[in-house]
Amino acid sequence: WQSVWLPALEPGDDLLGAFGAGLTGAIKASTKEDMGAHSQMIVLWGVNSVSQANNVRYVEAAKARGARVVVVDVRRTEISALAHEVVLVRPGSDTALALAMMHVIVAERLWDAAFVGAHSVGFEDLAAHVDAFTPAWAAGETGVAKDVIVALARAYGTTRPAMIVMGGSSLHKGANGWEAARAISCLPALVGDYGVPGGGLGPRHGARSHGAGFVEVSAADRRVPGDYIPNQMEAIVEALETDRLKVLFCLGANILSSFPDTERMRAALLHAEMIVGYDIFMNQTLREVAHIALPGTIWLEEIGAKSTNTHVYLSDRALPAVGETRPVYELYQGLSARLGVADVYPWADQEAAVDAVHDHPATGHATVAIMRANGGRAALKVFYVSYPTRAFSTPSGKIEFRSERAAKMGLPALPTAPVTATALDAYPLTLTQGRTFAHFHAFYDHSHALPSLAARETEPLLWIAPFDADARGIRDGDAIVIHNGRGRFEAVAKVIKRIPAGTVWIRDGWPGFNALTDGAAVLPEAALTEFPFSVGQSSYGARVDVVLRAGGGP
Repeated sequence: WQSVWLPALEPGDDLLGAFGAGLTGAIKASTKEDMGAHSQMIVLWGVNSVSQANNVRYVEAAKARGARVVVVDVRRTEISALAHEVVLVRPGSDTALALAMMHVIVAERLWDAAFVGAHSVGFEDLAAHVDAFTPAWAAGETGVAKDVIVALARAYGTTRPAMIVMGGSSLHKGANGWEAARAISCLPALVGDYGVPGGGLGPRHGARSHGAGFVEVSAADRRVPGDYIPNQMEAIVEALETDRLKVLFCLGANILSSFPDTERMRAALLHAEMIVGYDIFMNQTLREVAHIALPGTIWLEEIGAKSTNTHVYLSDRALPAVGETRPVYELYQGLSARLGVADVYPWADQEAAVDAVHDHPATGHATVAIMRANGGRAALKVFYVSYPTRAFSTPSGKIEFRSERAAKMGLPALPTAPVTATALDAYPLTLTQGRTFAHFHAFYDHSHALPSLAARETEPLLWIAPFDADARGIRDGDAIVIHNGRGRFEAVAKVIKRIPAGTVWIRDGWPGFNALTDGAAVLPEAALTEFPFSVGQSSYGARVDVVLRAGGGP
């Protein structure tokens, strides 16, 4: 039999975005400080201040200098108030917009011939490829007027330097997958903006600055050969369904709530002989399917660290562990001792483990003691501009408009737009999801364990355009049911003009919400180990319809 350790994570945590940008060669990101000081144009693509709040003041600083700010999104978010222009696209059509922008840049010869010639491969193939992706074609795909697409492409193609800041999980869930990041990451290469202060791709969740690094302590090279389950949610569900997987450890991972296609997941989990949940609050998984619930410590009771693009910060212990709570490394130690597995946790304590991770030139070999003496932080020895040497993260060392690596995985060698759904589909609305200020996924028991958070969002609200609401006899505040072939979810209608017709939006993380979303794997197994981070994400896409709930009104 086999067991799986499922660590705490946010499904879709920009890992697919990193995969797409990585195929192009632009996996590293410039810093928010560089953006604030040097960018003349900032394109916030699928970015909202709720999820990237630490970037906002640098956008404001750039705007105060005269930089143009453009927001591309599926709805008017909080950060739209900062923008000179907001471009609303249909969900899953971001790749089409990027391809049409490339079409204009190539057709109007706005591309940087010197950069392209010296630092890229596959430009001729890309130029021929994007010839068919006209602004008129993209208008039909995105819902954005042809003239708006042309104007955006010209502005981006003629404004130097320009920085694109890509969003995280919301941008890469559903039809976009990884393709959006791949196409978007080609744009700075066409105009020669990589390696330039204020240009290229800006800060995004999980992306490292040029020169950043930490010691890899997972010892993956010492993993013994075996018949392992791929790090892919669909594969894990299939292993549960076929009784291949017997034991599941959920370490801060509320799998029943956070992962897609909930009803299939629930049925699969019933096959397991033992499910162990480790968390700081009760949650849906612990209540409904776990056999053992282990109380975990919070960050105030442990020693840890957090890195940003420019610094690493010490999270020192401030309180003793309460009751029977234990840090997760003690779980590793106890199990390894009882199972007779050596060298699982070879450090004397967590302070030594933190020191081992930071024993790297990029941190200046910072230790817990050094950070304590320096106010709890250490500056990373990094470049604020990504790829200053213009040596890129690809086998060729250049930006790869055409990727043979992708082709070997069975993926398109050139950026390609996914097929978008049509109005003829049985479920005519595209369900999108994202964050709000009180949003912590399943942390704090879906925010309801803390009264201050629970008071902000007492019930799930579905944003729906007036056109779509009127067609269904729905008024603002009505009790509704969102449904499709996978499941149903009860919510309350928020009829609002800030979202276009055909698209509905909801804050994700509500218990039961993922009964609607697609659990299909986004990437083939061959792609899962191409980069040092996991990319085994599910689609999370959903086409739905909305009806009044029985008994109906507010």
